[in-house]
Amino acid sequence: MAPNPPLVALMGATVTFGGLPVFEKIDLGIARGEKVCLVGRNGSGKSTLMKLLAGLIRQDDGERFLQPGTRVAYLAQDPSFAGYANVHDFVAEGLPPDDQDALHRVDAVLDRLQLVGDRSPANLSGGEARRAALGRALVSNPDVLLLDEPTNHLDLPTIEWLEGELQAYRGGLLLISHDRAFLSKLSRRTLWLDRGGIRETERGFAEFEVWQQEVFASEEIAAHKLDRKIAAETQWMREGISARRTRNMGRVRALTQLRTDRAERVRGGQQVKLGVAEGESSGRLVIEAEHIVKGFDGPEGRREVAKDFSTRILRGDRVGLIGPNGAGKTTLLKILTGQMPPDAGTVRLGVNLQPVYFDQRRAALDPDATIHQTLCPFGGDSVNVGGTSRHVASYMRDFLFDPRLKDTPTRALSGGERNRLLLATLFARPSNLMILDEPTNDLDIDTLDLLEEVLSDYDGTLLLVSHDRDFLDRLVTSVIAVEGVGEVQEYVGGYSDYATLRRQKAGAEADTAKARRKETAPPPGEAKQRRKLSYKLQRELDGLPELMDGLNKKIKAAETKMADADFFSRDPTGFQKTSEGMGKLQAELEAAEERWLELEAMREELEASS
Repeated sequence: MAPNPPLVALMGATVTFGGLPVFEKIDLGIARGEKVCLVGRNGSGKSTLMKLLAGLIRQDDGERFLQPGTRVAYLAQDPSFAGYANVHDFVAEGLPPDDQDALHRVDAVLDRLQLVGDRSPANLSGGEARRAALGRALVSNPDVLLLDEPTNHLDLPTIEWLEGELQAYRGGLLLISHDRAFLSKLSRRTLWLDRGGIRETERGFAEFEVWQQEVFASEEIAAHKLDRKIAAETQWMREGISARRTRNMGRVRALTQLRTDRAERVRGGQQVKLGVAEGESSGRLVIEAEHIVKGFDGPEGRREVAKDFSTRILRGDRVGLIGPNGAGKTTLLKILTGQMPPDAGTVRLGVNLQPVYFDQRRAALDPDATIHQTLCPFGGDSVNVGGTSRHVASYMRDFLFDPRLKDTPTRALSGGERNRLLLATLFARPSNLMILDEPTNDLDIDTLDLLEEVLSDYDGTLLLVSHDRDFLDRLVTSVIAVEGVGEVQEYVGGYSDYATLRRQKAGAEADTAKARRKETAPPPGEAKQRRKLSYKLQRELDGLPELMDGLNKKIKAAETKMADADFFSRDPTGFQKTSEGMGKLQAELEAAEERWLELEAMREELEASS
């Protein structure tokens, strides 16, 4: 329990479904100012526990305590928009009953989330629906905020905006999320729902793996006291996680080398092209795109996806595609894979390509087919995986399915389970090009680890559309950023490398703009006749570029320190402090950039009106 009195708490809470306990005798509380994450496998009861805290369901045993006057806001994974004429009405429903006059807050939240209030909820995309549900939760100014997978279907700019909002939030916060970077930045305490019970530590998610290893080591010591069957049920989990951590350092080194190779090819120009031509017959070249142009005409004019983009992807490259929702990531992916022609430019595909495609809508799954039928569509009990026959029960275990559930229809599975099943079918097919469109939605942390492990060992080429920054950092050799208005740029490395280079570019542009302003400054006599900022504001404006440059350097130094593969295992406390410090630096940089833009706009307006 937290030292401050809890705003909402459970005492001895038990919930059962169908006579079987989901969890038993759970005690926990959320106090003001706490930022807590709740982790656990899909199906362990995380969402049920959050609904219980929100007061949406009742416990079968135990008590729920809510401090009088406390307002609790809850974001569900799948919010219902039934009965609401438009987005404004849906968000306004989140206002406290005694504060219905504060509709200006609704307009402010809609503006920040870039939502149109008079739109029908039926016409919202997945990302827009998630932003509307977030707006409804945030507009109430709650004392306790319960968020179940808040980043699902959100693009990276919106996720980063949400991080800033939640870092400034002063109430009690409980998060469920598969986004490891999101949890690491925000959480200061971790609850682990494991085998029907709750474990907790006064450490954030950044130290979860270390803590988990400590728990498993303790269980190993006590294993001889346990029933053999119970020990067997947990053995594979301990061994699997331990093996993944042991292999992880090797994967980090391998990925670093792949990124180095990618950078050398990008710099190599024509020399690389000659090498590719010689190796084309063996399938070395996968995709070559030159001077791609693509856009669409609409009622509001032409929307540019790419103005002049070129790339060359070779066998073994792992390329991530990122960008805001609606910027054109899926369009560019279709162009690169030959499914859509560009308006101008050329795309050349390599020979002998065997692609498999993961659709985030999971359209390839038959809702009426069972797990067994999906994995063995031609009957029998064997799955052909890369030319090797595997029993369906063994293959199901690889993807964290209980073999006893083999006759369960697909429609009865959760979103995360359907994602796992689709991945299992794809990985069984022979391929040398894997195209994954948002594969991490609805997956728990254990499944993300499994997916990362499989993709790290994949010998083919990977094209990955994702908003999961940590997942991108762990897997890709380069990032193609689709920024909107036709700007598409490739950066070697993962998301963190991209973010660092973007900040450096913004700093350089600010310095260039400052230099140009000095060169074009009016003569002293003319300047005296023009309206201008006060002396204090002008001093502040002049000092901001230097401040931003200094913050950029500090952030880069922290990122370099955290890039050390052994840092976390060598000094977990130092790692946590560095991570927290970097988060504060990034918040300071963002505030400085916003202030610079504000003062610049003010200065230009004053000079224009003189």
